[in-house]
Amino acid sequence: GARIIEHSKKILLAPAGPPVRKMQEIHPVKIIQTPAGETVFDLGQNMVGWVRLKVQGDAGTVVTLRHAEVLDKQGNFYTKNLRAAAQIVEYTLKGGTVEVYEPHFTFQGFRYVAVEGLPGKPQLGDLTGIVIYSDMTQTGSFESSNPLINQLQHNIVWGQRGNFLDVPTDCPQRDERLGWTGDAQVFARTASFNMDVAGFFTKWLGDLAADQTKDGRIHFVIPDVLGGAGSAAWADAGTIIPWTIYLVYGDKRILETQYESMKAWVEYMRGEAGDDYIWDTGFHFGDWLAFATTRSDYPGATTDKDLIATSFFAYSTSLLEKTARVLGKVEEAESYANLLENIKRAYRAEFVTPQGRLASNTQTAYSLALNFDLLPDELRSQAAGRLAADVRRFDNHLTTGFVGTPYLCHVLTRFGHLDVAYDLVNQETYPSWLYPVKQGATTIWERWDGIKPDGSFQDPGMNSFNHYAYGAIGEWLYRVTAGIDLDPSEPGYKHVLVQPRPGRGFTSVDAGLDSMYGRIQSQWELTDSKFHLMAVIPVNTRATVRLPDAVVTSVTESGKSLSEAEGIVSSRQEGGDAVIEVGSGKYSFVYDVRD
Repeated sequence: GARIIEHSKKILLAPAGPPVRKMQEIHPVKIIQTPAGETVFDLGQNMVGWVRLKVQGDAGTVVTLRHAEVLDKQGNFYTKNLRAAAQIVEYTLKGGTVEVYEPHFTFQGFRYVAVEGLPGKPQLGDLTGIVIYSDMTQTGSFESSNPLINQLQHNIVWGQRGNFLDVPTDCPQRDERLGWTGDAQVFARTASFNMDVAGFFTKWLGDLAADQTKDGRIHFVIPDVLGGAGSAAWADAGTIIPWTIYLVYGDKRILETQYESMKAWVEYMRGEAGDDYIWDTGFHFGDWLAFATTRSDYPGATTDKDLIATSFFAYSTSLLEKTARVLGKVEEAESYANLLENIKRAYRAEFVTPQGRLASNTQTAYSLALNFDLLPDELRSQAAGRLAADVRRFDNHLTTGFVGTPYLCHVLTRFGHLDVAYDLVNQETYPSWLYPVKQGATTIWERWDGIKPDGSFQDPGMNSFNHYAYGAIGEWLYRVTAGIDLDPSEPGYKHVLVQPRPGRGFTSVDAGLDSMYGRIQSQWELTDSKFHLMAVIPVNTRATVRLPDAVVTSVTESGKSLSEAEGIVSSRQEGGDAVIEVGSGKYSFVYDVRD
């Protein structure tokens, strides 16, 4: 492997100038000598930006900086996954005094920098990583008792930083760096927890509408440089993201601005689906990068594209109906409600057996059907059971790709399989969220096995190590594990929901979100006998606090019974949970956990 020739406990990842966000973090740095004889700086973090070079030498000396995300299993510099991107900077010294150079008119995605031509022995101060990303205030924080999950959250945030640079790019390093719509829509809610993305997405959605075709199709990437348009789940960014931004920030102007674009997309799908309401035409990416195996008796986690397309046809129609109601367009809302019912009937006739089995018997198919409410009430429990059983069949591993992954744990949680969701989140072997963490990842990977268990790489034609889509699990950590959520009928966190759902692998969580009204916090600790929850509710809001496995009469707040405590509006027992209505303020709830 690579040999460390000099190291330090810190490196400054310094901010660049406007319009990027100013940030500083300290990371370990090493100077290593690879088996191939190259001098490589390891900055300790896969980042996006450039290197500040500090150098002194003779005039005409050329210093070459090559950038890479990873080293191979022998410890050598690896750049095959960059495809045609060079990620090379050359600087020619003018000579004399110390020179400082930064290549302001480009950026790279990298952790490692191979240096050639540097005068003298390399020193730690020769290179400084300059991190750049669009100016978005960090609004969310999540920390738990599980260090692997904390690293996962770190990776999610850094993936957002690296790819939210002017447009939401899929990856920042290879010859692509495009504003892929599918990646953006699956990650939008997670992004809104981590940072204030209202302005970022509002601007990008304006570009989306401007590029939209006359027949309503939304392009694969925005700004459009590929020409392709109309793929289910990708083009649905045009409906999902405006609705997400409305829910999170409570400003219906985004819906007013995007309504015609949303409507045009749904009408395009209606035209493609025709009288039978099944969308089985056109090109679709499908459940991109779903789990595959060479096992001879396994058909692969293949979800039929017409099932996916019809699912998103229904979902976008439901969002358009809700948007029309918010905007007071009552007649249009009723029209789209009728369309939605027609799609659901067609979906059930085409894809669902009488016992709740789906034509595509995959985790993604069940996740979409249940999350989008496509199944009749009497079949939902059986379908959720099939989903949970499939996870167990794969020894608590997921098989979902870009389309199914964002919904998987939410659906399991909603339908009574919280334990299965936690087993997925805590899974450390491939395929899982923590497998890359165990492999030393500092950002989210494009593939579940970008680096295989044997240390070899996946196909270099598509193997980014900074690709945020699978980071959509961050939303589940905030909304379920920490329990910070909103009421869609009072968007913008006007009515806060604090409803933590502890699970295996966690004994404490501390999460916060800077909402439009102020800081919301959910901090809980679970001991052998007691559950402690500290909740902060901002002014001009109210909250519903749901305490799991609690008897309402045994709950105390700041040492007082609920009837004596200040700020408590009401309390009640709902099944096994205590539900407490509160006003703004800081609350400390304690109770004995029921067996």
